Amino acid sequence: MKIAIGSDHGGVELKAALLKSISNDVVFFDKGPADKSSCDYPDYGVAVAKAVASGEVDFGVLICRSGIGMSMVANRFQNVRAALCPTVESAVMTRQHNGANVLCLGADNVSVEYAVEIVKAFISTPVDMDQRHERRRWKLERASRLSDASGLMKDDPEVWAAIEAQTVQEDTEINLIASENTSSRACREAAGSVLMNKYAEGYPGKRWYSGCLPVDAAEELARKRACELFGAEHANVQPHCGSAANMAVYFATIKPGDTILSMSLDQGGHLSHGSPVNFSGKFYNIVPYTVDKETEQLDYDALEKQAMEVKPKILLTGASAYPRKLDFKRIREICDKVGCIMMVDMAHIAGLIAGGAHESPVPYADFVTTTTHKTLGGPRGGMVLCKAEYAKAIDSAVFPGMQGGPLENIIAAKAVCFREWMQSEKKDYAQQVVKNCAVLCKTVQDRGYRIVSGGTDNHLFLVDVKSTKGITGKEAAAALDAAGIVVNKNTIPYDTESPFKTSGIRVGTASVTTRGMKEPEMIKIGTWIADVLDNISDTAVQERIKSDAAKLVANFPVP
Repeated sequence: MKIAIGSDHGGVELKAALLKSISNDVVFFDKGPADKSSCDYPDYGVAVAKAVASGEVDFGVLICRSGIGMSMVANRFQNVRAALCPTVESAVMTRQHNGANVLCLGADNVSVEYAVEIVKAFISTPVDMDQRHERRRWKLERASRLSDASGLMKDDPEVWAAIEAQTVQEDTEINLIASENTSSRACREAAGSVLMNKYAEGYPGKRWYSGCLPVDAAEELARKRACELFGAEHANVQPHCGSAANMAVYFATIKPGDTILSMSLDQGGHLSHGSPVNFSGKFYNIVPYTVDKETEQLDYDALEKQAMEVKPKILLTGASAYPRKLDFKRIREICDKVGCIMMVDMAHIAGLIAGGAHESPVPYADFVTTTTHKTLGGPRGGMVLCKAEYAKAIDSAVFPGMQGGPLENIIAAKAVCFREWMQSEKKDYAQQVVKNCAVLCKTVQDRGYRIVSGGTDNHLFLVDVKSTKGITGKEAAAALDAAGIVVNKNTIPYDTESPFKTSGIRVGTASVTTRGMKEPEMIKIGTWIADVLDNISDTAVQERIKSDAAKLVANFPVP
């Protein structure tokens, strides 16, 4: 057992006595001070709390004259639960019920002999795993989710109100937006860190500003982890978003007016793949490809024929609303025949690819772009993966080509996200996202709703509400929102409605899977979706389901 121990000058004598009196199977790490010279207790409280929060030690012991100041210091740290215990009984209780891992003692209030008993009781008492105590400890952690930004309650009440409202919304509603997810606390902490203070134009080791060693380290971690996670030869983690990542590839490889063959926006493509209102559609000659009218899936023979006729400089694959797997090997073959660049925007399926639930485009494509949120569940940002021969070109396109200073705090959060995806449980998560989507899709389908392409292979599906119920996607999304279920209106292939109304809705399962939901919950949610859409104007149905949904999600906390 490892214990970090520290005190202020008023607790030095008790600390020394404990070090002598408790030795069996215990290794102490004395964080100071060494003598009774006047000192500031927060310095030593921080040292012990860091050791506990990082997992360096199993427990912490902190001593000052009252024990109160030390407990205040230690409880500033995530993963630390410090308790002031004047008695053996309180030490046992706080371990059992609260899972405390830092013991605080008041040197003026306990004898050496009794302090030894308190420490021994604290470190030998197991945490009670009874359901009621687990629930209360969970609520303690939920309070700290709000405490991350609680200083804003006084400093900027209006911004605090928005943050609190978002937190409540996440806690109480079912989020089925296919392009959204919930980042981990670790990602949020990195994104909100002091790394945002540093200007770092350039790349690690080649910055225009001095003082970049810390951010260099964070960016190198993100870059190397991205390459390891996806098996890429080179990664640029600086793009601020997915559109910027796409822009960087265009700038690195082609000239304005050159031809890009990409999926049409109304068929499932993305704005940055050539929409007339986007920079991509304004700067380049965009030739759209479509899905087959009958199957509503890609016809690779037709795509090859079109590519051979068009002779694009880039064949761009990837979508924001395509529910089927993509055949990257086949697309590579087409690109080789045409002699064009193979570019894949995997933003929506990056998490599935990282977790092995979808084939990776990296071995086939010249360039792969992505966002780092969506199924990856990291911070909002972008990234480009490419073969080594394109490294210099893509780096120059990002900086100085299109961006100045990178967001090093967000890049650090990307590094955190990539590390999370290197853990084995993430593979289970990716598979569960796909399983959940299949069950949710079938539940809605079995209620008589037409599903675009007849089903799903990934994290999303499209419901044709116009042909099934004669309602628009806008109306369907609004009714579901009133019922506590959040989806988005979405065009479907060969849509006859305007993009502002649409004939469909898009449904995704990344966020609910992050919360721990599985197939039984998908059946409930799918049933509720159908109930709402079957009774589109019935506010009583919406209110009932909203109440039921809130009860369901209460059992599945947001990270």
